[in-house]
Formats: sequence, structure tokens, C-alpha cells
Amino acid sequence: MYIKELNLKNYRNYEDLTIQFENKVNVILGENAQGKTNVMESIFVLAMAKSHRTSNDKELIRWDEEYAKIEGSVEKYNRSTALQLVISKKGKKAKLNHLEQGKLSQYIGAMNVIMFAPEDLNLVKGSPGVRRRFIDMEIGQVSPIYLHDLSRYQKIMQQRNHYLKLLQMRKQTDQTMLDVLTAQLSEVAAKIIYKRLQFISELQKWAQPIHSGISRGLETLVIKYKPSIDVSEDNDLTKMIEAYEQKFAKIREKEIERGATLAGPHRDDLVFYVNDYDVQTYGSQGQQRTTALSLKLAEIDLIHSEIGEYPILLLDDVLSELDDFRQSHLLNTIQGKVQTFVTTTSVEGIDHQTLKEAATFHVKTGKLSDDK
Repeated sequence: MYIKELNLKNYRNYEDLTIQFENKVNVILGENAQGKTNVMESIFVLAMAKSHRTSNDKELIRWDEEYAKIEGSVEKYNRSTALQLVISKKGKKAKLNHLEQGKLSQYIGAMNVIMFAPEDLNLVKGSPGVRRRFIDMEIGQVSPIYLHDLSRYQKIMQQRNHYLKLLQMRKQTDQTMLDVLTAQLSEVAAKIIYKRLQFISELQKWAQPIHSGISRGLETLVIKYKPSIDVSEDNDLTKMIEAYEQKFAKIREKEIERGATLAGPHRDDLVFYVNDYDVQTYGSQGQQRTTALSLKLAEIDLIHSEIGEYPILLLDDVLSELDDFRQSHLLNTIQGKVQTFVTTTSVEGIDHQTLKEAATFHVKTGKLSDDK
């Protein structure tokens, strides 16, 4: 899979841009604050219908403009697909092959991308929310049903939290509605963690040998899902629903007291162990970075195994954050198989064949030009 052409209209600092890319490594060179990351972000937004940098879509629209438009032509399964995303103050509209999609979950997955930015090196030591977002983004790309369940979960949880607040403030005393919402939440929560446990099992399978390679065979990586209820990947869906119902029954008074839902996928986490030690707590910065890199590289193989195509890899200013050995491992992994975009201020000091054969683009004040 690769993106052949990208068109930006009123996107961040780009007024109007049309650029063709090659199905290999594309290096985007430029000084800071010129618009390198904006190009990278636009490809990510075109794929995921949301930014990795901001939750406020209005920031994506060029100053004083009414809308931003991103268009791309993507080659996948040996056929070309036209993607379009229009972002305005009213919301987002997505089109696939010029047909408007009723739901964003029907659109996401048409183009698969993996973003690796410096903040992803915080995947291990960052907050649980960072790791949950990582899981949700990756599963969502290959499973529209998962995105639908996630959206449903959020809506039911909002209703449930609202009702718990009413009970907390004694504006309601009847708990029948709480029973209904709890049953609904238990069912959709079970579906989410069922899928998450499957995903983590697959991720582990791909990440372990990569981590072993980067650590020169000295370390073994184990990834564990840490749910807020007592379940394992051996449980079926029915048992998971029962586990949620039992948990909610047990903590009901505490939830009413707090006016909030205290268990569920929104409170779960991932734990990484290297040679049986928790990397977040006991790992060195090098081990934390190796773990993050292993996860990102594992995603490439995992998505390929799920959909039969390699995703597009976006390396935003990340090469300079890695030492020579990890840098080489990353570039060796992608060589010749993954369309990759690399942003950097300079390629000097990076001696690797992949970059010598790359297509090069230069960015200056919202203008992008290639070396041809």
C-alpha cells in the first residue's frame, strides 16, 4: 500500500499543495516550524480522520479560512482509491472514491498508517491513557466493528455517569435505569476487551523477536493487558460480560458515592516486562525506547498479517532521537517493503543505503518541492 498523490487546501500553513510520492522512502527536509510535521500529520489525518497532535480539529484549518481539505490517491490491493476529508467548523465529511461515507468508522481503514513520533517513545513511561489510545488506534484501523463498539461504549458511559451523578445528588432514587445502563455497558465493554486481548496476543507474537533482535538477544519482552476486572484471554465473551456485571454489583455504592463509572476499558492499561522486570518502573531509558520501537515495528507486521498489505510508515523527527544501532535496525526493517515518510532537519550523519536511495523533498514556509 502506498500514497501516490497528496492534495492540501487550507491545511495548517499550506494554502494549496499538490505533490506526488514514490513507493519507497520519502525524506522531507526543512528547518523547524516550516511545515514538515504538517505534511506528515495531514497523511495521518487523511487515514484516521483525526490528528495525533491535537483533539481540536479547528487547529487544522488555515488561519481565517472556513475549511481545510485533504485529498489523496492510495494504491491498495493493486487498485487506486481516492480519499477525501473536509474539515470545517461544522465537523468532518469523508469520501471514498467520491462517495460520502455516513460514518467515519466506514471510512477509517481505507488507508493504513503507523505514526512514529518522539512522543511515542513515551508510550512505555507515559500515562495509561497514552497506551489505551495506542491500542484503540491500531485495532480501529483493521476493525470497523471495534470503532463502532468504542463509540457505543462512550455514549452509554456518558449516560451512566450522568445517572450516577443524579443518584449521588439524590435527584434520583430509582436504580432501575442504572441496572439497564449497567447491562448495556457490560456487554459492549466485554466486546472491547475481548478484541484488545486478542490484539495484545498478536502484538506480543510480532514484538518479541524484534525486541530480541534490537537487544542483541539479551532481552525478552512480554506484553500484558491489565484490565479493571478479573478476566484473561482464555475467557469467552459470556464470561467477560458476567465478570463486568459482578464487578459493577460489587462497586455500585462506591460509584454512586463518586458519581462516576469506576471499572471498564477506559481504566485499563498495558504493562511491559523485559526479563521479568516492569520496564516502566525499573527499565532504563534505552530499554523503554527499545520497547517502544519494537511495538511500532511489530505493528507493521501485525497490520500486514491482518489485511495482506503493509501500512504506510510515518517517521516524524524520530531518527535523531534514536542511537545509531536502533536507527539502523529501524531502517533495515523497512527497507524495500514499506512506503515510509521521514521528516528531519538533516540526513547528515545517517549512513544508510535506504536514505541514499530515498526521494527527497524540501519544505520552506509552507511550500514543498522535490529534488527532481
